[in-house]
Amino acid sequence: MDFFASLPWWLIISSIAKTLFLIFLVVLPMVSYTVYAERRVSALIQDRLGPNRTGFPTTLLGFKKDLQLWLGGLGQPIADAVKFMLKEEFTPAHVNKVYYLMAPCLAMVPALMTLAVIPFGNYLFGEKMVIADVNVGILYVFAIASIGVYGIVLAGWSSNSKYPFLGSIRSSSQMISYELPLGLSVVPVLMVLGNLNLSDAIMYQVKNGWLLLPFTDGSMNLTEWLLWIPVIISFVVFTISMFAETNRLPFDLPESETELVAGYHTEYAAMKFALFFLGEYAAMITGSSLIVVLFLGGWHLPFLPINTLESSTHLSGIILGLIHITVFFAKVALLLFFFIWVRWTLPRFRYDQLMKLGWLYLFEIALVNIFITAAILAFAK
Repeated sequence: MDFFASLPWWLIISSIAKTLFLIFLVVLPMVSYTVYAERRVSALIQDRLGPNRTGFPTTLLGFKKDLQLWLGGLGQPIADAVKFMLKEEFTPAHVNKVYYLMAPCLAMVPALMTLAVIPFGNYLFGEKMVIADVNVGILYVFAIASIGVYGIVLAGWSSNSKYPFLGSIRSSSQMISYELPLGLSVVPVLMVLGNLNLSDAIMYQVKNGWLLLPFTDGSMNLTEWLLWIPVIISFVVFTISMFAETNRLPFDLPESETELVAGYHTEYAAMKFALFFLGEYAAMITGSSLIVVLFLGGWHLPFLPINTLESSTHLSGIILGLIHITVFFAKVALLLFFFIWVRWTLPRFRYDQLMKLGWLYLFEIALVNIFITAAILAFAK
């Protein structure tokens, strides 16, 4: 009884509540409607109609007409979810069943686990809007995100089929190659911030302006202007590497349909395939959230006051807290639109071009950028 009495029950309950809110009320619906947005945006780019008719089949209940949602196709994610749940769970006889079933979970879970340290708001109802406010948040993100490649490798290997295997080999070499510039590109940002805590990274930008777009009153000194150059370089390298890490075009060689049928998930169907699909879009949301936190001020909006722990339980503080959460996910949504736009605009790289870009350009640029940042900081002192 003493053990249960000593547990921090309020911390446990609040963490569970924030997890349920973030995962089930925000991220999973956001994943579904990012797929819908991708279909609509790709249709606009290709001058065709996207999903625009899906509604609720109320005629099955005796009504004369089906219920159509605004813009018609907003029911498409619901229809997709129902389709995946009702499809037959077919498992080929030639696969290694244990790893075949484990792979979709390993692809989905790390993308969701990394969200635990992402601050998606300031304060609300006396609670900080982050599930786990750890001092090594950025290291946690890289450590957990790197596990996602195991799901893809296991999916290709356990399928016992040549095309999935080739896709998994491509993915493992690609993700290992681009993890280096991804990690190195963050080092100059951390040198500027002087902290690994993501909440502190946002508070630094609240006081000094966003790292990428410093909204200031014109009082930036020479050192701050000089540091802006390596920050821009870090942003470019980090964003390109994030495209590669999430297997998005022009880096979608692991699932290149014209060469590998469907890549590493060729042998998957129903909800097992859906987990790979959800994992890719959840990784996009995580990557976009990280870009927002490190470079675009997180939940901060210039000229908007911020609430404090004490004021977050009052009406004005609650409204400000909700606005901050909305601002954060609005920034994430804009970056997701950028991911979609790039996919339907650029052609796919050849594999030798992909590896050359990672090892001969981005890796060296990220490494030199660290020395440039160190030199500027040394000059400032």
